[in-house]
Amino acid sequence: MANKHSVAEFIKDFYPQYWGFESYPAEKCCCIRKVSEEFGIFSNFGTLPLTVEGITFRNSEHLFQMMKFKDAQPLFDIYPAYGRGLKMKAKSWEGKGFRRDDWGKIFIDCLRYVLTVKYEQIPEFREALEQSKGKFIVEDQTGRVKIPDAYGVILDAEQNIYKGPNLLGRLLMELRDRQGQLDYQLPDDAFDFIQILKK
Repeated sequence: MANKHSVAEFIKDFYPQYWGFESYPAEKCCCIRKVSEEFGIFSNFGTLPLTVEGITFRNSEHLFQMMKFKDAQPLFDIYPAYGRGLKMKAKSWEGKGFRRDDWGKIFIDCLRYVLTVKYEQIPEFREALEQSKGKFIVEDQTGRVKIPDAYGVILDAEQNIYKGPNLLGRLLMELRDRQGQLDYQLPDDAFDFIQILKK
């Protein structure tokens, strides 16, 4: 599978239930914008460490990005990275052809796994999800992009409606509504990166 495929293409091909735009009344939304803001705890970039098999990751984005790779070189380069630099380093290694060949088929299952770990290990995250009941969770990208990426939405100011794929928000709402029980299926080698980091 070529590394050039976009997240949207992967969703269309392998996770069609999340394909397309959704709409959400703005007044009924919890909006993820910055980690320092009210619903920042829902962001994958918040400093909420997670531990898997004895290895600690700075946040859920850190764990998610590491799951893309099976080779020591990118793993040891990416692991020390912080913030947006983490994502940029991962993209650089993807561009060099190091991303898992099956990433498109498993990436939402990986994200489900990561969010499940966050739910299990971070009490404040569980509490925030509970408090969001009755509202939609959206990743607000208004003002940053003209068209939202696969994870987010933008505001249609005329209709006061958020529109976009909202993958992260949809998974967070599923996690909340299923009380932390998200189904995921991962290949046997999904956690080989952990063993590499332990060396």
